[in-house]
Formats: sequence, structure tokens, C-alpha cells
Amino acid sequence: MNSISTNLKFFIENDINPFILFNNNGKILYLNSSSEVLLGYVSRQELYDITLSYAPKDFGFRTTRLELEYDTFLFYAFTISYDNENEIALHLYHKPRIEVNSSLEMDKYHITDINILLEANISLFKLQNDNELSLLVDQDIPLFKIDQNQFSKLLRKTLESFIVSDSISISLTLKIGEYIIISNKKEHIIELRVEANVRCRNLDVEIKKISHANHISTIFKENSIYLHIPFIK
Repeated sequence: MNSISTNLKFFIENDINPFILFNNNGKILYLNSSSEVLLGYVSRQELYDITLSYAPKDFGFRTTRLELEYDTFLFYAFTISYDNENEIALHLYHKPRIEVNSSLEMDKYHITDINILLEANISLFKLQNDNELSLLVDQDIPLFKIDQNQFSKLLRKTLESFIVSDSISISLTLKIGEYIIISNKKEHIIELRVEANVRCRNLDVEIKKISHANHISTIFKENSIYLHIPFIK
């Protein structure tokens, strides 16, 4: 390969896939911006252990197709590479999310205080159910555009998934350092988490369908559902 003078660090730094360079003691020598966000959800030691476990036996690289999940981060494969005994690199690859082909019907999107909309739907749920509910929201989330009817429908179906649980925990936050691309524009993400000790799965398909049609990513876990809502100004 011909030598080049391009600053490759620039391209690695702006890669959406996490890249981490360790020394032979597991200390991080370099990490890109995507890795900084990831390390808020998984420990350095766990990532270093994976790096050693799947490293090639000799100098070079090895790519392994294996799904890894850390909170809302989903990866389908990773590459381990090294060319000396002192440094070894881990490069993780995000699992592609299904894209919605249809464009947003912006005439249905209205400037909304999502905290008020959320509290209104929770009040309706509580009128018919006696589950104990706890709510933690970020009151500083600015107003943004959302299809209020579709979001309310999605929220009702989500809450119904936890109807057999004694208590339900709900939180709403603005995700830092993460975004979704809609119509070639970067939009920040509002994360709504609904968690409990028991979750029914009979509404998962319907929840996924509503979410998908509104550019909302849905992550199902054993006892929780995460909704990633685009922050459209």
C-alpha cells in the first residue's frame, strides 16, 4: 500500500462506529467520540476482555460476527487488530436499524411540550388502572414537533404492556451525543423508558408498527421498553 500523508485520525474520530486502542495492560490509549458515549454504558474492562478473547493469534486482524448489546447500543460484529505486542484495537460495528421509506406527514406534527403530553396520557391510564407509577422527566426539554395522536396511541399501547405489573417506572430524557437521520438531517433523540418487574409481549408487534411509521426506534427488553423519539424542531 502506498504511504499517504492524510490525517487518518480525523476519519476515525468521526466514525459512528466505536474505535478503542488499548495498550497491553488494558489502558485506553485512544478512543473516538462514539466510544466515549459507549463507555457510559459498558466498562473498559469488559471491552478489553472481549478484545483479548477474540484477538487473532498472530499479528493482523480478525473480524467476528457476534451480536453485542449494551443498554440501547446494538452491535452485529467487531474487528480486533494489532501489529505489535504493545497495542491492540477494537472496532465495533453498529447493527443497522430499519429505515422508514415514507416521509413524515409534517401537517400532523405540532409544536408540543412532551412532558405535558406524557402526563396527560399517564393520567388517563391511571383512571382505569391502579398500578403504582413513578415518573422522572427532564423539565428542560424544549418544545418540539410530534404527531400527538400517534404518540399518545403508542404510549397507551406501551403502558398496557405493563398492566400486570405492581409498579411502573417511567423516565424521559434528552439523549446526549446520539441522533437519528431523517430526510438526510440529523435529529437529536428523546428517550422514553418504561420499566417494571413484569412485561406482557402480546402488544410488541403493534407497538413496533406504530413506532416504525413515526420514525421512533423501539427497543424491547425483558422487563422494559425504550422509545427513541426524534427531536424535530
